[in-house]
Amino acid sequence: MTPDSARPGPCPSLTDVGYAPYFSAQLDLLGGEGLVPARIAADGSGLYSLLGCAAAQGELTGKLRQKLSPAERPVAGDWVAVDPSHDPATIHHVLDRRTVLRRRAAGRAAATQIIAANVDVFFVVTSADRDLNPRRVERYVAAVLDGGANPVIVVNKTDLVADPSSLVEELGVAAATTPVVCVSAQAGTDLDALREHIGQGTTVGLVGSSGVGKSTLVNRLLGRAALPTTATRSDGKGRHTTTRRQLLVLPTGGILIDTPGMRELGLAEDEGGLDAAFPELSAIAERCRFGDCGHSGEPGCAVLAAVEAGEVDRARLDSYRQLQREIAVAEARRDPAVAGNVKRRWKTISKAIRALEREERQRRR
Repeated sequence: MTPDSARPGPCPSLTDVGYAPYFSAQLDLLGGEGLVPARIAADGSGLYSLLGCAAAQGELTGKLRQKLSPAERPVAGDWVAVDPSHDPATIHHVLDRRTVLRRRAAGRAAATQIIAANVDVFFVVTSADRDLNPRRVERYVAAVLDGGANPVIVVNKTDLVADPSSLVEELGVAAATTPVVCVSAQAGTDLDALREHIGQGTTVGLVGSSGVGKSTLVNRLLGRAALPTTATRSDGKGRHTTTRRQLLVLPTGGILIDTPGMRELGLAEDEGGLDAAFPELSAIAERCRFGDCGHSGEPGCAVLAAVEAGEVDRARLDSYRQLQREIAVAEARRDPAVAGNVKRRWKTISKAIRALEREERQRRR
């Protein structure tokens, strides 16, 4: 099918595109005469597609363009205050985000890249045939939870495997308390389980590697071919079908944001998402001797004891520690003072470990 995303349609209401008291209260406080709310449907090079207002496109004022950092500039899902009397409309304010999905920018820079904003639920899409990787799923779930949204793990392409039920077992504890839904976007089966998470005004984002079928899934949920799709390469690697983030309104209410496939989702910050994605480790860690235990050899580490007892999968702990290290490195690059604090923290822990070892040796004499 040929994509028909350019096909004109009725202008959706503010409610349809997710406008809520959280945003209307901010607009009221601004008190700008003639300003109306609009939602960023797609972010381009200086020109933004808008939904929810009479203007189809908008651009930042020169003052706002200079004021905002790259991470603060509008992305798909953002709410903005615009003056629609101009063509294109003039964007005067970016309203505070309720949720955000971010990742560490590529390279050694300390920058954070915003993937999407104000998303209620993220479908973490993986493929049943070759892409199913518990460690990658943990990474996506942690990033979603850290930004304040709710994750749902979607195992797509179940038509390519003999026993779809075994896929949930393969994910195991990587799913933790996150719902898991097995579907086939190509065959159009079991999609009702996904629709339970979509409602009027609810914004759903899709994230995952290239080739897992996100665009096909979006088209199924929309009921039309809004996005182009391509076949997976012969070596099993995905192709980048989606090249930019864009917001699409469902005919029954609700909003979808498709995102380009990401080869890497480096965590940049931790606002509690890591512990939320690894709840069993967080619970056991409360029994560790040190409050800031890194679970890497400290005496009295309850997590390591649980691993030795077979209560915790070591691969799960290794994944947790890897994400911890990524976040620490990203924070240190942003703030040299943090790097110094990290060094001091580990120096303190090392001193405590040596003191405990001396005490242990003295007790044995």
